[in-house]
Amino acid sequence: MAEFAEKHLVYCWIERGDAVLFIRRRAKGFLGGRWELPGGTVEPGEPEESAAVREAAEETGLSVRVLGERSTHTWMDVDGRPLRIHARIYEVADDGTSEVVLNPDEHDSCVWLAPERAAELDLVDHVRASLALT
Repeated sequence: MAEFAEKHLVYCWIERGDAVLFIRRRAKGFLGGRWELPGGTVEPGEPEESAAVREAAEETGLSVRVLGERSTHTWMDVDGRPLRIHARIYEVADDGTSEVVLNPDEHDSCVWLAPERAAELDLVDHVRASLALT
């Protein structure tokens, strides 16, 4: 049986009313121009829920609290490396009034959309799969 390294990612499903926050990766980066939820890599020894809170703050400037787990997704690395990716999407809440401030090194746009409207975006696969859960 082949051995694979494991990478853990966390994402935040942030709702305001009937809309969810989606952010677009900057064009010149990995998955450039595609839309996703705020999130990123879990650091070694870091609890996943803490990583979700940290990533939301780093990518959007929002202070969030975790409400619960929404979905999990696993896939093999898209570049063919012996790496298995595990992603966990958390439902989180913010104060509902703070402005989104993107990290321009990672993302260039954001939008609040109802999940059915977000399906029209060029979403990364695991985020698209999470729309089916609404």
